[in-house]
Amino acid sequence: MSLQTHLSQLTRKHEALEREIQEAIHRPAENDLRIAELKRRKLHLKDEISRLQASADTVH
Repeated sequence: MSLQTHLSQLTRKHEALEREIQEAIHRPAENDLRIAELKRRKLHLKDEISRLQASADTVH
């Protein structure tokens, strides 16, 4: 798998988590711990994307 393909997949997962977080926030019965976990996963993806982009920039 190429780096660009991997970055695209991570970006799609990040966007999907953002949508899921927004939906959860607007559901009155949603558990705050679940929302916090979704946000943690989203941040982890963002960090991974940033790390891979930085390593790609140093290669070029």
